[in-house]
Amino acid sequence: AARSLTGRGEGAEAIVRQLAWRDWYAHTTYARPDIDRVALRPEYDAIEWERGPDADRAFDAWRDGRTGYPIVDAGMRQLAATGWMHNRVRMITASFLVKDLLVDWRRGERWFRHLLSDGDVPQNAGNWQWVAGTGPDAAPYFRIFNPTAQSRRFDPDGIYLRQWVPELAGLDDRAIHEPAAVAPLDLAAAGITLGQDYPFPIVDHAAAREETLAVYKRALESARDG
Repeated sequence: AARSLTGRGEGAEAIVRQLAWRDWYAHTTYARPDIDRVALRPEYDAIEWERGPDADRAFDAWRDGRTGYPIVDAGMRQLAATGWMHNRVRMITASFLVKDLLVDWRRGERWFRHLLSDGDVPQNAGNWQWVAGTGPDAAPYFRIFNPTAQSRRFDPDGIYLRQWVPELAGLDDRAIHEPAAVAPLDLAAAGITLGQDYPFPIVDHAAAREETLAVYKRALESARDG
């Protein structure tokens, strides 16, 4: 299949890349059947994940699409309703759980696999480890998706957001990506009261990013120092 698609344009080449990733994760899982349970780069199993009630509340808000970040909430609601979401949104929502909420990637992997109509261990666990930075060929740990920037880039007209987060539909194409930054009077004009109709953001992305970088750095330093 890959050979027949070679040289047939950007779309075909993108499919070939995805087939390569599929095969890579299948071979990796054959070699490491514990791919869904342990970090394939073991130094990252020293990460100080959020635990206890705070982690449970954060996970529940993510799972239920009530994080206050519309693109994350849209993706999680679509997953719950249909068993599917686009790969870009999978990366955004996974990054948010791991890198913004500091919840162990294994919890997210299990939830995705529970709901995804196309979910299986090699692809799901492999891609979660890619997002978390814990896999053998993963995104660097300091790559952290900005959910608002991603939303504006890939859904500039807010079409996806309006479909899955309809309580924000009255906001304009820019405001809908970040309702927490909208003036209260403008929110009221759209029929929205934050904290009632739609949640406040459960974390500040910029602050969460800095905390995550520090946590990952400590894990790497701990592994290096033995």
